Amino acid sequence: MNSAYTLIIFLMFIACSPASSETNDSAIFVEESTDGWRLIVNSEPFMVNGINWDYYPIGTNYEYVLWDESDEFIKEALGYEMGLLRNMGINAIRVYTGIPQKWITYIYEYFGIYTMLNHSFGRYGLMLDGEWVANTDYSDERVRSILLSEINELALEYKNTSGLLLYLLGNENNYGLFWEGAETEDFPESDSYSEVRARHMYRLFNEGAIAIKEIDSTRPIAIANGDTQFLDIIVEELHDIDIFGTNTYRGFTFRDLYDQVKEAYGKPVLLTEFGADAYNAVKQEEDQRCQASYKHANWMDIYANAAGMGRAGNSIGGFTFQSSDGWWKHGQTKDLAVHSTYASWSNGGYQCDYVTGENNMNEEWFGIMAKGPTKSSGHYDLYPRAAYYVIKEAHKFDPYSPDANIATLTAFFNTISLADAYQLAKTNQ
Repeated sequence: MNSAYTLIIFLMFIACSPASSETNDSAIFVEESTDGWRLIVNSEPFMVNGINWDYYPIGTNYEYVLWDESDEFIKEALGYEMGLLRNMGINAIRVYTGIPQKWITYIYEYFGIYTMLNHSFGRYGLMLDGEWVANTDYSDERVRSILLSEINELALEYKNTSGLLLYLLGNENNYGLFWEGAETEDFPESDSYSEVRARHMYRLFNEGAIAIKEIDSTRPIAIANGDTQFLDIIVEELHDIDIFGTNTYRGFTFRDLYDQVKEAYGKPVLLTEFGADAYNAVKQEEDQRCQASYKHANWMDIYANAAGMGRAGNSIGGFTFQSSDGWWKHGQTKDLAVHSTYASWSNGGYQCDYVTGENNMNEEWFGIMAKGPTKSSGHYDLYPRAAYYVIKEAHKFDPYSPDANIATLTAFFNTISLADAYQLAKTNQ
């Protein structure tokens, strides 16, 4: 993608009038009917065709903050990236706290894209009495005081923000009971000690949800659990969460996830993360075809479990992981300008490159768009992969249309050509 094309995209979107400035988005809630759960936005069912979005130029990491840049810089970055996302049918992005209100509203008004606002809720540690504690103990009264104070401030700051879709608490905090830091490892197994810690954690999550609702009752609240671990404790402790959100990596389908949550918890399900990386650990090369095939199957499964489709009926959508590659994910603070091909964890659900006893998941390659070098301006170009084009077609299916059923869903997805998507992606290289 050359610089002239980038400029055209940018000018096209900064010149447009606000896309949704006249829309009243104050009433957002989840609703259960006889055929399942729906997220209701502006009195209409809203299937979340979302994506995990961030902005980290190559050579930077989590310490980089887009919102510290000038308004002109931010508008150019958003004009380019949100234009690409809107083009593929994205209607919501997942963003961590720190994004100012005005940019949530700007993204909504100019691109029609909502924001799910994510507070990590101690997932990556806390400062306690002047010392950084990497592994959060949710039974500690100091932790409770800090987190509930932050949640109150969050709700007060973002209440009535136009373009805010919902609040999201945490990010695989159950795994954080075992891990330190943000780098993904093999999924941990529960034990009696971790179950005690988890109960304290989920109990505090529930207090956080209550605190938000006392200030802002206009938006639903979800958690981002790591898969369905500790679901039994969640059922017992998390009564005031509206949506069961989960980061789930199970391969082509999500298997029994929707049925499991329906039977045990009875709440709507939102996939806060899911997807596949674009690197083949066996062939030691980029593998766009394989990544695209997983995205194709994943979105078909999400729609198949939507209300009215005849299956679990509790799927309200998902957030693909992720918009562009994170070159900092392995190592976090070193070799930030190196696109690491190190596979840091193993998952047998991804058979394209799975070998028993070997790691096959490449954290730095989950983007559905590859990332170009940082320009002198501080911006960069993105190069859509085959998965981008597959998802673009997938998002054209409306599971809430009158004629939507498993047969029409299957027929529609059979028309999505992975080969054509790959050919389109090759033109970007």
